[in-house]
Amino acid sequence: MKQGSVYQRGKTYWIQYYDRGRKVRESSHSTNEVDAGRLLNVRLGQIAEGKTPGTNFQKVRFVELMEDMKNDYKINGKNLSLLEYHFKHLSPSFERMRVPEITVPRIRAYIAERLKEGAANATINNELGALRRALNLGREAGKVDRVPVIKLLKEDNVRQGFFEDNEFRAVLEHLPNYLKPPVIVMYYTGMRRGEVLGLTWDRVDLREGCIRLEDTKTDEPRTIYLPPEALEAVRAAHSRRRLDCNAVFLGKDESPIRDFRSAWSTACDKAGVSGRLPHDFRRTGVRNMVRAGVPEAVAMKVSGHRTRSVFDRYNIVSDRDLKEAALKVSKYVQSQNGHNYGHSSGGTGSREK
Repeated sequence: MKQGSVYQRGKTYWIQYYDRGRKVRESSHSTNEVDAGRLLNVRLGQIAEGKTPGTNFQKVRFVELMEDMKNDYKINGKNLSLLEYHFKHLSPSFERMRVPEITVPRIRAYIAERLKEGAANATINNELGALRRALNLGREAGKVDRVPVIKLLKEDNVRQGFFEDNEFRAVLEHLPNYLKPPVIVMYYTGMRRGEVLGLTWDRVDLREGCIRLEDTKTDEPRTIYLPPEALEAVRAAHSRRRLDCNAVFLGKDESPIRDFRSAWSTACDKAGVSGRLPHDFRRTGVRNMVRAGVPEAVAMKVSGHRTRSVFDRYNIVSDRDLKEAALKVSKYVQSQNGHNYGHSSGGTGSREK
């Protein structure tokens, strides 16, 4: 079947072709039939490569790809707050660039600058992932001719931070009252910060005492039953509910909480645990569930970890865990051989009969 044709209109030659079933007519702006034939071959080649014919890649800017990606998130019901956080860091470096200017050297320069600012490897990788996704979506839409190779950093700087209960209580004491409910929910459930701050009342069932998440990072719905203190925190938020706003957690100005880094940092400093992050509650929630004897498969379902390898990274072992393990081993050995081991002022040794 003929894919296109050249025809003359007045003195100018035009081309005609089909793009995804749509008939397209385009002027070659030439009175030479050969020039028109060349243009037709270019357009047919672009269609064969999945590109939008006639797109001038040199004119497509990164900000356009950002908007397209935001629309993709809205269409698929994904959490926009985290994406906007990544774009907040990407924008100063890339927002004025045309797509062909986003090259491997430019990306390496961005990585170097973020490392200089003290960003963790995992944080930078998340931002690079957003950049790569935006470029790939642009290529699918025919706006990007090529996607540069984006190599991620080794994530050998995994944080070991978590909260013991007394540390959590100390921070909670110094937080503003409006921040206490979402922080309590994070501590008990291990939910992601974005999931908690983006929570809406249509996802909360106060009668059953649970939260039902549909739009998650892993695209797998989760039902999270709330322990009593967390449920009371949500009920406290309900007492402040605005009828014209569906957000669960409101700030001091009664608008949805978007960011609380300043108040959080101040509370941690006063509690003597400077440097802790809200994300440390995610590790804490996982570890507390494991300590409480919750089966790991159930804990993974609650916390929203799809793979065991990632879950293991959050199941942090502390010195307390190691000491308890040693005591358990000691008790087990004693039960097996009948010996009674005790402690003396000089250390641990056996008591001779």
